[in-house]
Amino acid sequence: MSEQPITSGRRQLLWILLVAAASFGGAYALYYAAPSIGSWGTTNHGEFVDPPVAVEALELTDAAGTPFTPSRTWGLWVVQPARCDVACDRALHRLRQVHELLNRDAPRVRRALVGPASIAPGPIADGALAARYPGLEFLTGRIAGLDPGPYIVDPLGNLVLRYPLGAAGKSVLDDLKRLLKVSQIG
Repeated sequence: MSEQPITSGRRQLLWILLVAAASFGGAYALYYAAPSIGSWGTTNHGEFVDPPVAVEALELTDAAGTPFTPSRTWGLWVVQPARCDVACDRALHRLRQVHELLNRDAPRVRRALVGPASIAPGPIADGALAARYPGLEFLTGRIAGLDPGPYIVDPLGNLVLRYPLGAAGKSVLDDLKRLLKVSQIG
């Protein structure tokens, strides 16, 4: 008996199966080789807060002594372990600019200066800061485990991203715009 030649239909089917197997095999190999290749990078500019910190754990109170509760809005916070110095003031100024650049999304974000509970609300919420930064909230609480600098807080009350004190600006704006765009809450 003689072999029959492979028809063009069968040849096409074999090519389709070969391409599918090569794609699947390549994806499988890439998945298992990825850890050894190195870092693939992320799109965020800030550093993720790890381990996660919930706002409730900080036991925050406002200048009037009322306990702070998340209000289903995003937060732009500057955490400062003592009285607000020049770097803190510069960060507050930049975050106010970031807040204004959010345009129609600005009402979805609240700004705050957060200090330790050992400082009375008066020194943190001095008149000069309140006059220069209208709409800024002044909070105190147990912030001993937090590094100083700007933070983005999600609507559920979790600290999400942290930035160095001098880096409050475009990087915060980019990350916050991306979060607001994809957020289904807040």
